[in-house]
Amino acid sequence: MSFATCDICDANEDKIAAGTLAVLPPVFQKFGKRAAFSGQAATLKVFEDNVLVRSTLETPGNGRVLVVDGGGSLRCALVGGNLGVLAEKNGWVGIIVNGCIRDSEEINACDIGVRALATHPQRSIRKGVGERDIAVSIAGVTVRPGNWIYADADGVLVSAEDLA
Repeated sequence: MSFATCDICDANEDKIAAGTLAVLPPVFQKFGKRAAFSGQAATLKVFEDNVLVRSTLETPGNGRVLVVDGGGSLRCALVGGNLGVLAEKNGWVGIIVNGCIRDSEEINACDIGVRALATHPQRSIRKGVGERDIAVSIAGVTVRPGNWIYADADGVLVSAEDLA
């Protein structure tokens, strides 16, 4: 599927005004081989703990995008190279992390799209604390399970419906 977030915004100004289409603030860095990706969101809320991230990426992605609300923490990484490989192998098209990643060169070799705030060399703790399949707030924008994510070089969109 080919799309441009700019064109989606231009064609859906009514949805932006109604709040059913939102643009994530431009705070994310781009990683992974896929410059553009789209799919339905699966959501996680964790803080400096990536156990749920791994267990989710171990399941079939079916073309979905994992949206991880890591609370914006810049103190450790929630996704690394091994999880990038796991995501690619299990059919996830992308990961959006409101937090950090590590092993960026390994992630850049994976056929997925990743957006994260920054890189950090330290791994997270592993206690298994967090929530899945709930509405999360990423940089002030609510993302619900099943929302549609569209990401390209110009930004990341969150839509209540498929706009393809």
